[in-house]
This record gives sequence, structure tokens and C-alpha cells, in this order.
Amino acid sequence: MIIQRLTGLTQEKLAGKFGVSFVTINSWINGKSVPHLKAQALIDELYKQYTGQKIIPKNVLQAKKELIYLKSKNNKNILKKILNKPDIYDEFLLLLTYHTNSIEGSTLNENETGAILFYDKVLPNKSLVEQMEVKNHKAALQYLLKYLVKEEKITEELILKLHLILMNSIRDDAGFYRRYGVRIVGANVPTANYIKVPDLMEKLTTLINAKKNDIVNQISEVHSVFEKIHPFGDGNGRVGRLIIVAMLLIKNFPPAIIRQENKKLYYTYLNKAQLHEDFSLLEDFLCDAIEDGFDVFGGE
Repeated sequence: MIIQRLTGLTQEKLAGKFGVSFVTINSWINGKSVPHLKAQALIDELYKQYTGQKIIPKNVLQAKKELIYLKSKNNKNILKKILNKPDIYDEFLLLLTYHTNSIEGSTLNENETGAILFYDKVLPNKSLVEQMEVKNHKAALQYLLKYLVKEEKITEELILKLHLILMNSIRDDAGFYRRYGVRIVGANVPTANYIKVPDLMEKLTTLINAKKNDIVNQISEVHSVFEKIHPFGDGNGRVGRLIIVAMLLIKNFPPAIIRQENKKLYYTYLNKAQLHEDFSLLEDFLCDAIEDGFDVFGGE
């Protein structure tokens, strides 16, 4: 069944999406029966979603944006509340750290990540690098939140500092732009010539700090451009998602929770934005991730 290979979902999760039993899904996959018309329509919709062919009506996307903008207006100083509420702070710390590292291939589960974050556990059956990635992301996020209390501008210096913290004791080039060519594995998106990276990053910070009303569109464009520049030898995804966190908090939104189980959708929509400058699917995805952040934050 091509939809299982495309989505990477287990038979149990596919069964839940289509409202059928595991036995039925198994029968479809093994060619013993065919999906009924309603299920076929759901399969077709899922196929479009995971191949980037899904069409988001403008009014639907606008309604999603207006909802999160309203929530932002109804909650004053979200950053301050996160910093002053240990339970909310710790949940964001865990979710952001676990999911961003998992997206990049970490084998640590959420409980193992929490054990390292909050109890300083050493896991003998897991790699030292993966455990360092947890500690480093915690340090980078803590640094970023403290920075944002005083500053509302995202600079190249901040971006380089975040990379330095994230890659501390992992890479020799931590805190420096790459000085060699790279390509994005699994994507046919060309990255920038390393000679041009400093100039491109200077231009990008102008876009990051531009005064725009549509923060979701702005973040989508920034994230698309940043990941296409691919300024670092490694850690681009993690730095890019921290920039998203920073841009949201500056505009009084909670961090977007980009979950590892949505990795394929995330990359599909990012790829479409980079290749076709069509940000609609990435914007829709980010709206859902910001809503997820509001669920963690609570408030009105």
C-alpha cells in the first residue's frame, strides 16, 4: 500500500485515520480486499497531503491565522509567563528539545530526554553525542529566552551563538558558518555557495526583523530561506527552529511545537516553499504547531 510507505505511519495509526480495524488495513495492504469509497477518498486526501498537492483555501488559512492572532492579543506577555511558570517552562523545554532532536535522527525517546534534562541522567545504552545534543539544546533554549527578555532583535551574532551552544563539544566548527559545499540529504533543493553565506545571512536578518503584520507568512519565508542557505555544516534544522521560537516570542506567541511524528509533512511543505515559493502549506502547518504551543501555554 503506497500510502503507508509515503506517510511512514504504522498500520495501527492508519487504521485510526481511516476509522477501520487493524485487520481491515492489513487486508488492504496485502491486496485481499480494497478500500470502500469513503476510505478511498480519505486515502486520496492523505496522499495529496503527504505529496504537497493539498490545496489550502485562502479563507481557511486566514481563519486559522486570525484565531491564533486573537489568542495572542488575549494573553499578555507570554514570554514572561513561560519564564515565571516552572511547569509550563519545563514542558516547553522537554517538547522542543525532544522533537527537534528526534527530527534530526536522535533515538532518544521523550522519557529518556526528560531524564537527561531534569535529572542529569547518563544513559549507558545511548550515544554520548545524542545525550550532549539534549544538554546543548537545553542550554541554547535557556540562553535564547534570557536574551529575548532584554532584546527584540534577532542578529547574526545571536544565530552564531545558538549554533555555538548547540554544537558545543560535538563539532569543531561550532559557531562558524560553513566553509565548504553541502547538500540537503533527501531533497533536491540547492544550497548556497559557502562564499555567499555571510552576505545571504546579513540579508536574512533584515527579513527576520522586518515589521510585518502576517507573522506566520514571515516565519514561513524566513525558515524556507534559512534552510535553503544552510549556513552551517550541521545543526541547521535545530538553529532554524530556534529562530522560529524567537520570532514567535518577540511577537507574543508561544513556541511552535513541530512534532517528530509530523516530520514528513514538515519537510514536504518546506520543500514546496523552497522550490516553488508557495508558503501556504507551510503556513498552515505552522498555524497548527502554534496552536499546539498555545495548548501547552494555557491562558485564554
